[in-house]
Amino acid sequence: MTGILLRNIRPLGGPSVDLAIRDGRIEAMAEGLSADGLTVEEGDGAICVPGLVEAHTHLDKTVMGMGWYANAVGTDLRAMIDNERAERRRLGLDVGRQAMRHALALVGNGTTHVRTHVDVDTENGLDGLRDVLSLRGVLDIQIVAFPQSGLMIRPGTAELLDQAMAMGADLVGGLDPCAVDRDPKGHLDTVFALADRHGAGVDIHLHEPGEMGAFSLELICERTRALGMAGKITVSHGFCLGMPDARRTEALIDGLAALDIAVMTTGAPSREVPSVPRLRARGIRMGAGCDGVLDTWNPWNRPDMLDRARIVAQKNNMRSDADLAAVLDLCSSGGARAIGIEGHGLTEGAPADLALLPGETLAAAVAQGGPVLMTLKGGVVAARRGKALMEAP
Repeated sequence: MTGILLRNIRPLGGPSVDLAIRDGRIEAMAEGLSADGLTVEEGDGAICVPGLVEAHTHLDKTVMGMGWYANAVGTDLRAMIDNERAERRRLGLDVGRQAMRHALALVGNGTTHVRTHVDVDTENGLDGLRDVLSLRGVLDIQIVAFPQSGLMIRPGTAELLDQAMAMGADLVGGLDPCAVDRDPKGHLDTVFALADRHGAGVDIHLHEPGEMGAFSLELICERTRALGMAGKITVSHGFCLGMPDARRTEALIDGLAALDIAVMTTGAPSREVPSVPRLRARGIRMGAGCDGVLDTWNPWNRPDMLDRARIVAQKNNMRSDADLAAVLDLCSSGGARAIGIEGHGLTEGAPADLALLPGETLAAAVAQGGPVLMTLKGGVVAARRGKALMEAP
């Protein structure tokens, strides 16, 4: 058998059709297709969408399956960073095992593509990166070499990032050039120089609020323009874009749009966040992610992009059916475009990376949630009813 025939599925919630998959790609979509040697899977009227895209997470951090983690640190960023480094050692966190658990939970919940940030620092070195690199056969994973503990304040980190890129990381990461490193010029010069050297993109965490974040964002735009890196830069979180001064943020959004800088959002309930409708209306590529999941930072997030679509919609006051369909696209094809994946859709010839969702409409799927009925990766069934077929360690 070289493929699958999905009977009675509704592409994007539309009329029921059959969908034929052969050699990992969508061959045809129409009513009454012949099986013609294909394995038949009954869709039972499920909604079919392109596979969900987790565009901002941390596969190397979860304590999923290790028992309840009692968090006593609070919300200070520096304290949380230092606590995590210490707790990794105390807990004996096996990054390979934990990242696999996280990845398979995402697959079970309809995800077919992931962009993950992986810590690179002078205490843990490159061990976590090696472990996450080994997961690339489970689903499509883009890896950001991420200086979580700081870059300029921890000598030797830049050299480790250089090694990480040589080992196979896809993008150079950065973190709060002012608030963490207190050296925005040094931090961004180093990050962009590494990206330029390796012909790679940049994905930088920007938690900095208000004018501090706006200043860092302007410096990011300056370097993007000077190095001709339009279309290769991502800002994750970008909380400064959610500050109340609409005139100030409009100027920042102008800069992002002119340079095709993508923005990733988690719809963080406790922070000011970029407006999804406002940025998408300007043509800015956006994706969404669950961030860290069940880790030493917080107990809240789930490895579930359908759930994340609901959170992003609620944070952005998106209520209409059209709004909820748009936020589902943000977590699917839109997220794929944001991380540079082309052809992620329901068209003949496209890779058969699909999720079958319950619900009457796309809006109902977002509002009511899973379990996701089936996940297909490359035309192969990878999960059923919220559970990956590969057993988690």
